[in-house]
Amino acid sequence: MNLFWVIHVKRIKQTLVILVALIFALGVTMLEREAIHVFSNEENPQAIYKVDTKEKIIALTFDISWGEERASNILDVLQEKEVKQATFFLSAPWANAHPEIVKRIVDAGYEIGSHGYRHVKYSRLEPDEIRNELRKAHRILKEVSGQEPRVLRLPDGDFDKRVLKIAGDLQYTVIQWGTDSQDWLNPGVDQITQNVLQNTHPGDIILFHASDTAKQTAQALSSIIDQLRQQGYQFITVSSLIEGVKTESPTPTQSK
Repeated sequence: MNLFWVIHVKRIKQTLVILVALIFALGVTMLEREAIHVFSNEENPQAIYKVDTKEKIIALTFDISWGEERASNILDVLQEKEVKQATFFLSAPWANAHPEIVKRIVDAGYEIGSHGYRHVKYSRLEPDEIRNELRKAHRILKEVSGQEPRVLRLPDGDFDKRVLKIAGDLQYTVIQWGTDSQDWLNPGVDQITQNVLQNTHPGDIILFHASDTAKQTAQALSSIIDQLRQQGYQFITVSSLIEGVKTESPTPTQSK
């Protein structure tokens, strides 16, 4: 009988341990879900990677931080292919140093977005620094382009919740991308073309670079535009893409 009670007590203890572990695990899961829910709340701004639509509309986007040769070549291709809408995310110091190229972008009817001021990881800056960087860039881009940018792509696509909140307070929408051409790696014209064509989908935001580091973008772009048109895609600006369309925005993480 005593042996029976000893074994019975041990089983009760084992059961209690298991129950406590299950309750703890459930609690952690609920906390994680709550954290995701709170962050995804409509009161908090989010970065936009693409839009949820069945229409074959996409946004070609180009980041520029330095140089002048590649940007001019890309503009040549866009105008040759009669692409009427695209979005250029400009670094403010670059725009200030190349007003003639900025004017050409604006005269072509393309959208100007902010690429910030310094090309640094904004998630590593203090809130006041983030705010000052964005305000300084905004002032310069407005003066040089005559447009008041309302879309923002952070350098290297790097941000955290603080950056999103500050950007939202300054009336910016943070834009990421759904398809990365990886043109900045200069992997070859064929590879850049495949990177885009194999991943493009309705409502997509496609990332290109027009800085001088991206040496193969213009050459790849011509074929990409032709083949996307053959698939029925139309090109519009980021702002036109997201306006009035439900966005699909994953929980923010640091990107390339």
